[in-house]
Amino acid sequence: MKDEATRTTVDDRRESVAPRRTGQLGRAEALRLLGTVSLGRIVFTHQALPAIRPVNHLMDGEDVIVRLHDGATLASLVTPTQAAGVVVAYEADVIDPETHLGWSVVVTGYARQVTDENELARFAARLRPWARHPAMNTAVRIRPDLVTGLRLTV
Repeated sequence: MKDEATRTTVDDRRESVAPRRTGQLGRAEALRLLGTVSLGRIVFTHQALPAIRPVNHLMDGEDVIVRLHDGATLASLVTPTQAAGVVVAYEADVIDPETHLGWSVVVTGYARQVTDENELARFAARLRPWARHPAMNTAVRIRPDLVTGLRLTV
C-alpha cells in the first residue's frame, strides 16, 4: 500500500510539472557551471566493465581534479606517469526535484595522475574528502576533450 501511495504522489507531481525544454550549453558555460558544484560522478572502466563512483571535485582552470585514496576502486585510474592516461567521463548536475529545472554537464577526457608535490598539496588543501581515509595521497587531473551540457527550462 505504501508503494502505491508513493507512486501516486510521484505520478501526481509529474503531471503537475509543465513540459520542459532542453537547451545545449556551450563549452565555457558548461565548465563554469561545473565549477559551481563540488559533487559529481566519475565513469571509468574497472576490470573491463563500466563503473561509476560519486566523488567530490574541484576545477583547476578547465581541468577537473579528483583526489583518490589508496585501495579505492578508482585507483585503477592511476597509470604510469609516462602513459597517456585513462579515458573517463565526469558528470555533474543540479536539477531541482520539484520544478525539474536545472542543468547537467558531462566532460570526457583523459585522467592522468598528478605528480607535482606542490599541486598535490594545493589540491589537498582545497578538496576535502567526505569520509576519513588514512591515505588520501593521490589525485587525478581530467583534461576535458569533449564537453557537453544541457539546461532544462520551461
